[in-house]
Amino acid sequence: MRSLFFLLLCLMSTALVESQTQLSPVDFSQVQIDDLFWNPRLDKISSATLPACIDQTEVQTGRIRNFEKAAAGKGNHEGIYYDDSDVYKALEAIAYSLRHLPDAALEAKADDWIVKIAAAQQSDGYLNTYYTLNGLDQRWQDMEKHEAYCAGHLIEAGVAYFHATGKRQLLEVSQKMADHIDNTFRLAGKNWVAGHQEIELALVKLYRVTQDKKYLELANWFLEQRGHGHGKGKIWDDWKDPGYCQDAVPVKEAKEITGHAVRAMYMYTGAADIASLMGDDGYMNAMQAIWQDVVFRNMYITGGIGSSGSNEGFSVDYDLPNEQAYCETCASVGMVFWNKRMNLLTGDAKFIDVLERSLYNGALDGLSLSGDRFFYGNPLASSGQHSRRAWYGTACCPSNIARLVASVGDYIYAFSDDAVYVNLFISSSTETPLNDGKVKINLKGNYPWSGDLQLKIDPEKSHEFTLKIRLPGWLGDEATPGGLYRFERSEPSLAVIAVNGTIVDCETKEGYALIHRVWSKNDEVSIRFPMPVRQIIARSEVRQNQDRVAIQRGPLVYAFEGIDNGGGVFDSYIPEDAIFDTRYEKDLLGGVNLIQTTGKSIRGNDKGDGLQGTDKLLTAIPYYTWNNRGVGEMQVWMPRRIGALRIESAR
Repeated sequence: MRSLFFLLLCLMSTALVESQTQLSPVDFSQVQIDDLFWNPRLDKISSATLPACIDQTEVQTGRIRNFEKAAAGKGNHEGIYYDDSDVYKALEAIAYSLRHLPDAALEAKADDWIVKIAAAQQSDGYLNTYYTLNGLDQRWQDMEKHEAYCAGHLIEAGVAYFHATGKRQLLEVSQKMADHIDNTFRLAGKNWVAGHQEIELALVKLYRVTQDKKYLELANWFLEQRGHGHGKGKIWDDWKDPGYCQDAVPVKEAKEITGHAVRAMYMYTGAADIASLMGDDGYMNAMQAIWQDVVFRNMYITGGIGSSGSNEGFSVDYDLPNEQAYCETCASVGMVFWNKRMNLLTGDAKFIDVLERSLYNGALDGLSLSGDRFFYGNPLASSGQHSRRAWYGTACCPSNIARLVASVGDYIYAFSDDAVYVNLFISSSTETPLNDGKVKINLKGNYPWSGDLQLKIDPEKSHEFTLKIRLPGWLGDEATPGGLYRFERSEPSLAVIAVNGTIVDCETKEGYALIHRVWSKNDEVSIRFPMPVRQIIARSEVRQNQDRVAIQRGPLVYAFEGIDNGGGVFDSYIPEDAIFDTRYEKDLLGGVNLIQTTGKSIRGNDKGDGLQGTDKLLTAIPYYTWNNRGVGEMQVWMPRRIGALRIESAR
């Protein structure tokens, strides 16, 4: 249950209402971002991240050469069988970046790649360089070989590039591949289980842009194949663990999260899409149950998921180690995807609360401030053994975080027939089409450093509709829905909303403040969300965090890094009566709010027969910024007493 105690001059209902409101997203191509926090990151994607991806894709590895060879019909395949997907994700990121920052050279590079991709496509629509170069007679024989996964990323790239540039070549290539898959598999008596999900959500995107229902039906067909013993390949034959790729039970019967985290996120994103578009209660109920299992029992405070490196996913409930945390960047990206769909499906802001947590913490940590180094896993503690790298053999994460950051405009707004939803507080402008006319919106602020925001509402004509402003979950008592993490002290937060300078009374529902009125040109809404430093404790079942505390301000989780704390943090603890100070440092880590408190550092006592704590100034930085100044110790969860000082041992 979402536990919020807002003094918003609003009547608050504490009942959890399950809504079947189905919202429409505002596409990235319709959002103009002008934000002090996000614009530098969008610029860095263009100037550093994408050049790094292009160099690795085209020069350092054989990914583009594979398409050239496939077009020529000769040569040896270079790399891993799923490497085509990285090309497509890079193209998708380029598409999003071009919308924010037009770049003729970057667009020309993308167009050149697209020509090579199109040339490698077979006459029947099939496109996969691994099988083209290793024998087309072997295609569609091993369900683990990521053919449908690569096809999904091709489709996503085609749709994004069309939206960003209006160019159709890649979209048409992806449509031909989707037609090939449909003609090959959606036949009587034919079965296929994709080892790595992705095709499902991609086909929904293709349906949205083409309005051809066969793509929606094909996406549903892929979901319906799972859980019936149809799987074949290494996962099923050697591992004998269908739960690894969510194939142990039919999707509609699933009640808990299992297996590989990224595969799960992609599949449940597609299932939420299909539940919304097809009105399928089976998918709706399954998504709600699985979401609760993830968020209530298996999510890190950073919004990261997947604690286990052995299966790149989930183990048992409440198993959330910090230094050994896997927390793949792609899984956090998937959490953003899935929770967006769950919000569109239900109209409930709790899903955006989780999306925001994953976006600003678990996902953003995967990208260095320089834009050209990456984390694959994102631990919550380190003895100095973790560092970002320029690339990986399996390079899913660099292009994935690039496309997420570049497409952040996708997650800010939504709308229904008679309501506009403001979900994220990123300075931006857009226009939403309501039943009674279009409405222009302009949002300004300095989030996440400040909770003071201004909204300008400009309908093309005066008319009545509802503005729904998300009331962030971090204003309440529970740090996360379901109480896996809660704020140590119950501190009712005063959030104030005013329209044209007058504070308004408003209803709150499902995590939104509702302002229903006749809106006119140049109406202004001001919002103030307080941002005190909050201390977080975990449920007792999370044994790794007992006698420990994490701190959060606004949407940002903080970390203590050795470089700011005398070289180490494992010798320190935060007493229960700690008082925190915040200050903004514009020249540190791209500009951040630091949090400081007087903690305790451990040394031998004067008698020489024990330990005692001496005062030590402790400094915390936003978690996403750690490891940008070299390797060293880091902790998110700090001890509360001497007896809790320890470095986690490996499982």
